[in-house]
Amino acid sequence: MNVIYTAEATAWGGRNGRASTTDGILDVMLDTPKELGGKGEGTNPEQLMAAGYAGCFHSALLLVAKAQKVEMGDSAVTAKVSLGANAEGGFVIEVALHAEIHDVDQATADALVEATETVCPYSNAMRGNVNLQLEVTTGDE
Repeated sequence: MNVIYTAEATAWGGRNGRASTTDGILDVMLDTPKELGGKGEGTNPEQLMAAGYAGCFHSALLLVAKAQKVEMGDSAVTAKVSLGANAEGGFVIEVALHAEIHDVDQATADALVEATETVCPYSNAMRGNVNLQLEVTTGDE
C-alpha cells in the first residue's frame, strides 16, 4: 500500500477513559452508553466510528459524483453503528448508512451510492466482515 495519510490516536481507560489524537485536534472523554450500564456522559467508540464512516462515505460520494460529472444538490450521509453479541461470546458491529442526495433521480442516486461503496476506505476495510445496509433517498420523498 502506498500510504498517503496516517491518523494516530491513543485511548486510556477503555470505554471509561479518554482518547486523543497525536495532533491534539481530537480529545474526547469516553464513557460506556447508558444502554450498556454506563453513565453515558461521554462519547463512545461506536459514535466515533459512526461519525468517521459518515464523513468518509460522504467525501467518497462527492468524489464519485464529481468523477462521473453528476450535478447533485445538497447531500448528507448518516451512519448508524450497532453493537451486538455474537455466538462465541464476543461482540460484533453492523452498520446502516443512509445517503440523502437532492436534485437527482432515484436511479442516479442508487448508482452513485453503489459506486461510492467500492471507493470508500471504510467500506473496503469492512466488506465481508461487517453487515452493511445501504439506504438511498433523493430527498424528494
